[in-house]
Amino acid sequence: MRVRVRLVAWLRETAGRPEVALELPAGATAEDAWALLAADLPALSSRRGCLAVSVNRSYAAFDTVLKEADEVAFIPPVSGG
Repeated sequence: MRVRVRLVAWLRETAGRPEVALELPAGATAEDAWALLAADLPALSSRRGCLAVSVNRSYAAFDTVLKEADEVAFIPPVSGG
């Protein structure tokens, strides 16, 4: 199945692009999508612990099972003032 991963903030800057299309097997989770992304972009791999994930614009758990054409976003922490 094909999913679209949106990259925001420092993830986008590190990857050099705003989104990535991934091919995943049926039954893959958001965690699987992260693992594949990090394997392709090793500079991202150490950042997993601080990320949240959303699937189709709703916060989700990393064990959320993905479906064809889902939009996944990995969200770094934000701060403001």
